Amino acid sequence: MSAKARQLPLTLRWPPRQRFAHFRVAAGNAEALALAQDLASRRGAPWVLLHGPAGCGKTHLLIAACQLAQAERRSSRYAAAARLTDAEAMRALSGADFLALDGLDAVAGNAATEHALFDLYNRLRAAGTTLLMAAREPLKSLPLVLPDLRSRLGTCVQVSVSPLDEAARRALVQDWAQERGLALDPPALDWLFARAARDLHSLQGLFERIDRAALAERRRITIPFLRTLLAEGD
Repeated sequence: MSAKARQLPLTLRWPPRQRFAHFRVAAGNAEALALAQDLASRRGAPWVLLHGPAGCGKTHLLIAACQLAQAERRSSRYAAAARLTDAEAMRALSGADFLALDGLDAVAGNAATEHALFDLYNRLRAAGTTLLMAAREPLKSLPLVLPDLRSRLGTCVQVSVSPLDEAARRALVQDWAQERGLALDPPALDWLFARAARDLHSLQGLFERIDRAALAERRRITIPFLRTLLAEGD
């Protein structure tokens, strides 16, 4: 095996909180959740292409699907398309029962990588592999240069993923705090949402920092505590 193949970003240890049980369903996301669950649990289910803005939960769904597929005794892999820089890296994704390919936007516009993805698509079909994909833009808006690839992707079920509204994001952060036994004062939550990025990926990363600091210092999550923590990260 080549050095590039050995360095493929395949998730071998799945994040414990990126499971379907932890996915908050925004208005209109029930279909995306159901399709991802069906794809992970049932061989022969139609392939799916999710699309939605950054931070809406697409990666969460892809990794949750990998975990469910693994629980169903199906080998699974997750890969970020942005890290697949050549045909060799793309070819090395073959062999799993279930493949989740994230960030297809990174492939669009690069003829060589698009050809590699087209070849991978055909090989996965022939092998009976299940494929779940995600992109920020819907297929019609992706600047693909290979018509045959657009045609292949067009055979997939396409469904949008919507971000949580602010009330749901606030409730989610409160749940994170309660699950960890942390006290999060309502004024502190208001202060946090007025100053921090509100997409789920950024919020989760920030909350992990808050969790570690609060446990280390045995402190409540208050405005002075958050002010100090955010200042340290600037």
